[in-house]
Amino acid sequence: MAIASIEIPLKTPMAAFALKDPYGKVYKGDSLAGANGILVVFTCNHCPYAKAVWPRLVRLAEYAMGNGVNVVGINPNIHPHYPEDAPEVMKEKIKEWKINFPYLIDDTQKIAAEFKAQCTPDIFLFNKDRELVYHGRIDDNWQEETRVTREELKDAITKLAKNQPIQGAQYPSLGCSIKWRVNPYN
Repeated sequence: MAIASIEIPLKTPMAAFALKDPYGKVYKGDSLAGANGILVVFTCNHCPYAKAVWPRLVRLAEYAMGNGVNVVGINPNIHPHYPEDAPEVMKEKIKEWKINFPYLIDDTQKIAAEFKAQCTPDIFLFNKDRELVYHGRIDDNWQEETRVTREELKDAITKLAKNQPIQGAQYPSLGCSIKWRVNPYN
């Protein structure tokens, strides 16, 4: 069942984090940011929504990094009932999908809860001051890339890099619910 990301006030500060990738290397959120900001995407390997947009996300990461916005993926679905999202499978997906940015493990699910992430993918774009400037979907058609008419996240990255205001509606991202071991919102 698909759920949507929730509205989070713009200018919300980015939660601090230090997470490992599936190879054991630790990354800290503050040191991951580029000159113009950071794109944080909560995602996973098995969700049909996440799988559908992974190729776009990888290409978009190239664009973002070329514009001073670094990218990090965070997998909060480290759960015994979802072996497809396990760190060993993440290693396979990094190679298969040619993921060109850190893809990290939130095995306690604490960071996803601190960000108030709801679904995979759940997308957060922060400026150089680590303030939220965009929280929405990648584009207007997650299912069929050939039918996309608005690349909303790319537009937000472009405006951020040019130090222009990001205006207009920010539509929620849709995806599978995060597979919480214990629901942090109860």
